[in-house]
Amino acid sequence: MPKKLSHYDGSGRASMVDVSAKTATRREAEASAYVVLKPAVLKALPKNPKGDPLEVARLAGIMAAKRTADLIPMCHPLPLTHVDVNMRLCENGVAITSKVSTTAVTGAEMEALMAASVAALTVYDMCKALDKGIEIRQIVLNRKSGGKSGDYIRPGKKT
Repeated sequence: MPKKLSHYDGSGRASMVDVSAKTATRREAEASAYVVLKPAVLKALPKNPKGDPLEVARLAGIMAAKRTADLIPMCHPLPLTHVDVNMRLCENGVAITSKVSTTAVTGAEMEALMAASVAALTVYDMCKALDKGIEIRQIVLNRKSGGKSGDYIRPGKKT
């Protein structure tokens, strides 16, 4: 039997999935994003008058994960037990990773994706005065564990 989209009722209307019968289990998700920055922008990061762009972006990602259900219509509010966002300077930009944990009845994939996305958007915001051509690429779910659908690891990713 082919899989179907879960956020629709029998008549095809968008609906929130009823998770009331599910059991709370430990669930984790990891996501990533990449922000392409020109060498001049990378060089200017430590001198940004708005503060450390990577630290501001890290905090924005953590805050965003906690607000996911406020922005994505069918997401359930989750009691997050941990959110970690890391920023790594690379030769051509910033690699962002997020890890979210919860003990809940539904997974944390959207929260991890939201954290990586908003962190990337914040890097853009903090650096746009130097370059409006900054690119945000590769916002992806890398891994998830727990829940009815089981574990997932993005092909080609190491655990």
